[in-house]
Amino acid sequence: MATSEFWQRASTAPASPPQEWNEGGTATHQRTARGSASMWMLLDALTVFVSALIAAVFELHTGPIAGMRGFWHGTLIQGQSMGIQTALLVGFTATLIVISRSLHLYSPTRLTSHIHEQRLSAQACLVSGLLLTGTLYLIRAEEVPRGVVILTVALLTVFLSLRRLIYRASLYRRFERGMNTRNVIIVGTGAEAHALRHHFQSIRQLGYIFKGFVHVPGVDKQLGVTTGDVLGSLDMLFDLARKHFVDEIFFTSPSERGVIKGVLDQARANGIDLRVVPDMYDGLAWNSTIEYIGQFPTIPLHRGHVPEVGLVLKRMLDITLSLMALLVLSPVLLAIAIAVKIDSPGPIFYCSERIGKKGRVFRCIKFRTMVRDADGRRAEILHMNERQGILFKISNDPRITETGKFLRKYSLDELPQFINVLLGDMSIVGPRPPIASEVRQYDLSHLRRLDVTPGITGLWQVQARQDPSFDSYISLDVAYIENWSVWLDIKIILRTVGVVFAGTGS
Repeated sequence: MATSEFWQRASTAPASPPQEWNEGGTATHQRTARGSASMWMLLDALTVFVSALIAAVFELHTGPIAGMRGFWHGTLIQGQSMGIQTALLVGFTATLIVISRSLHLYSPTRLTSHIHEQRLSAQACLVSGLLLTGTLYLIRAEEVPRGVVILTVALLTVFLSLRRLIYRASLYRRFERGMNTRNVIIVGTGAEAHALRHHFQSIRQLGYIFKGFVHVPGVDKQLGVTTGDVLGSLDMLFDLARKHFVDEIFFTSPSERGVIKGVLDQARANGIDLRVVPDMYDGLAWNSTIEYIGQFPTIPLHRGHVPEVGLVLKRMLDITLSLMALLVLSPVLLAIAIAVKIDSPGPIFYCSERIGKKGRVFRCIKFRTMVRDADGRRAEILHMNERQGILFKISNDPRITETGKFLRKYSLDELPQFINVLLGDMSIVGPRPPIASEVRQYDLSHLRRLDVTPGITGLWQVQARQDPSFDSYISLDVAYIENWSVWLDIKIILRTVGVVFAGTGS
């Protein structure tokens, strides 16, 4: 489920004072993953290489290893040195990338339709192939088998089309689960705002989730018919964006240039993308091209950088380590399941609703470590809480079973969460997923920790797990978000192993 009733109740909670903005600042953290041109270029180059290798192996009746060796020594194609072969391959790759970029194939997938993308992809491959053929004619490279060239272009066309098809299908499935979607606020309540909202809600594959309108006092004329969807006025825009985990703001209300410029500066400072409709941008983006959201024209004024390659590596690390952990530890998981069942009546697993990235609710899986009615008895022991502020933790919780004490000491109760990682609800490293009752007490600044996918372990778990301070809990999570890298994840994972064997869990 993408949104819970909790968020509808929480939306009425009082907001904290607005934060200050840095003039002309850049985003200090990234809120979502979006198509990265560099990643697609790298994948296209790799696809060219694989296509050329398969074509050479097939047409020249050689093997992959022998073909690579022949290419390196300049004997793969008689009469052509390795330098010329490399130049042709690099030139063909560069041409494909340049043409693909000019056709906007490296723009976010959600901005184009599937059929249009496939047509442009085939066009880029064929035009690049024609230019390669013309080059071979001009340099009189008769030794290069035309069958290799034709087969390379054909395979490239098929592979690129298939890769984009698979990626789009997987993206649509994630949209349906409420993952990788982009939350948007529309500034304005006029006809353009309503048309854009209808566009988002009628074309679900765009992956945009409409959160509400923002009213511009003295400008909007149709406020009455949208009162139920109006979140607030323009001066509250970025507090509302923080509360609703907004990724992108669409400006549809005609306003003075200074007003839009001020919103643009604040969008940059907060890492939120900003778009305007072409009729009212007033010269703020003379050099910007019009991008279509489905069939709706918009002009992007700000688009934050997203470390897409790093996020892909993080996801690959999550999947690889989770599969290995579940496979290698399967006997341990079975033994724990039997012990939990024998120790006390009740289910083996404890599934609780947790708040994930951008407020998305998911079911977190753990081995049960408490008695069956533990949730119902929580009110009886609230006075024993040893943590400060919002967090709740008791060292000698009377609800914990004997097996549960052992599992918690070595963090073995959290092993089933590798299933959550495979499902994409969690990552191996990230802030711990809170429960709804905790998030209801968050200030707007605390919601920062929900900008990323929650994790099984994190900086707080390996550095200050016994620290009762909620401020320390939040500051370490924010420090992780602001300084994230794949290498930081690896270091936290290695430190987690030591923490587990030391038995410092609770």
